Amino acid sequence: MRLILFIIASSLMLGCVKRTISISSNPPGALVWVNDREVGRTPVSFNFTYHGEYDIRIEGEGSEPIMTTAWTDRPFWDAPFVDLAAEVAPINIDTKTVWHFELDPLKNNPEELLQRAKKLRTYTQGVDRE
Repeated sequence: MRLILFIIASSLMLGCVKRTISISSNPPGALVWVNDREVGRTPVSFNFTYHGEYDIRIEGEGSEPIMTTAWTDRPFWDAPFVDLAAEVAPINIDTKTVWHFELDPLKNNPEELLQRAKKLRTYTQGVDRE
């Protein structure tokens, strides 16, 4: 009888829930930070624990940087009280969130830069220095 209870209890501990975020970009190879933590270069995948809002920063060579917010949607098996059953069920549950970002080419317009510099110079010359 104890052996049967041990086998049943052991089988209940075999399941797990795996949550993964995959981030890709065009062009690939951009450096990615999630919540101010560097996670790698695109395409990149990493595990996460909590669903919700994530701050994303992506910087690629020759591209404008992106700073945005992205959300992970909670599936029904991660709802309160249901998640406890999902964690101990003898099955593996995978939740995969996929985000893709298009990086714009770096704007390298010397005329626009000169205009902004002239505006800044005009503005700062009118400010009293103490």
